[in-house]
Amino acid sequence: MEWLEASTENCPVQRTLDVVGEKWTLLILRDAVNGVRRFDDFHRHIGLSEAVLSDRLRKLIAAGVLKTVPYREPGARSRNEYRLTRKGWELWPVLMALSQWGERYALDGDGPVLDVRHTECGTPVRVVVECSEGHSSLTPGDVTARLGPGARPRA
Repeated sequence: MEWLEASTENCPVQRTLDVVGEKWTLLILRDAVNGVRRFDDFHRHIGLSEAVLSDRLRKLIAAGVLKTVPYREPGARSRNEYRLTRKGWELWPVLMALSQWGERYALDGDGPVLDVRHTECGTPVRVVVECSEGHSSLTPGDVTARLGPGARPRA
């Protein structure tokens, strides 16, 4: 069976996009990675409607990407903060890769909005593809893709 003969219903890219494929969802995740926790802060910083924000947060919670943690300001009712779960934090390399691509191809030349550096040595962070043996900076020409055990024939 070849790629075009395989069903895409079990494709990991498609399944991931079902969870995070909307623009606002990725921007919520971007803010969560950068420390935004509260509904009003997401709303103010991203600039989307309360209804859309509520819907996207609800979907991210249902998918296990975010969790709620109650907090209470003195004299106010109890509310929830939104925190990334381990599953959510594992999307960090995806966000970094999107940012890296955007810095290279989509910015106006002023430089990055965030200067992300390795704390220990101070050098810029970049996303690379590597194999499990540690060979890094692989390109598409360096790899072979074969259908795996989850591949199913198209109906």
